[in-house]
Amino acid sequence: MIHYTHPSRILVALDCIIFGFDGEEIKLLLIKRNFEPEKGKWSLMGGFLNETEDLEAASQRILYELTGLTNNYLEQLQTFGAVNRDPVERTISVVYYALVNIEQQDVNTIKAHNAYWLSLNNKPELIFDHNAMVEQALHRLRYKAALHAIGFELLPEKFTIPQLQKLYEAIYKTQLDRRNFSRKIMSTGLLVSTGEKDTNSVTKKGQLYRLNSEKYQQYLTDYVSFFPELTLA
Repeated sequence: MIHYTHPSRILVALDCIIFGFDGEEIKLLLIKRNFEPEKGKWSLMGGFLNETEDLEAASQRILYELTGLTNNYLEQLQTFGAVNRDPVERTISVVYYALVNIEQQDVNTIKAHNAYWLSLNNKPELIFDHNAMVEQALHRLRYKAALHAIGFELLPEKFTIPQLQKLYEAIYKTQLDRRNFSRKIMSTGLLVSTGEKDTNSVTKKGQLYRLNSEKYQQYLTDYVSFFPELTLA
C-alpha cells in the first residue's frame, strides 16, 4: 500500500454555527464549556472528523448528536486554518452554518451538552476564532436570505406574514414596510394558504400559510432574486 511521507499530525474539526428564530430574535446555539481547554467559556458546537467520514456526513452527525435535529439547512462556510488558532494542537476547522426550527429541537439532547440558545444581539465573547466564524456566517446568511429565500428554514411549518416579516427584520436588523413586504412576498408564489388562522391573532393578518415546496426549490437553486434590496453588509 502506498503512503504519503508527510510526517505532521493535523486534526480536522468541524464547527457548527446554528441559527434559530424564537419569533422575535435570531438566536445562536452555544456551549458553556465544562471541559478543557477554555473551561467555563462559551464556544460554538463542534467535533472532530472521523477517519472514515466525508465532511458533509460529519457535519450532519455533529448537528444530530448535539441537537437531535436532522435534514436541516446546512451549508459549508469557510475553512479556518491559522497555525495557532487552537492552543492544544494544530487543528484546521471546517465551518458549517445551520438554520433550524427551534420548535423541532431535542431539548434533552441540548441540555446534555450544556448548550443554550442566546440572542445574537447579545452574543458573549467566544473562544479561539469563533467570533470571526459567527461574523462570516451572519454575513453569508444575510446575503443568501435575500437571494434564495433560505430564511423560511427558521420558521415553523405554518406561519403568518407578520411572523415572516419579523424574521427578516431580525436577520437584517431593520424595519420593513408592512404593505410593501406583504405585496412582494405574495408575488413570489412561495406561500400557500392553509385556510387556518393563528389562534393568538384576532385580525386577518393572522392567516396561516405554508411553503409551496416546488417554488421554494426553485428559489433555492435558480438564479432568481428573492429580496435583492435586503443584501446588506
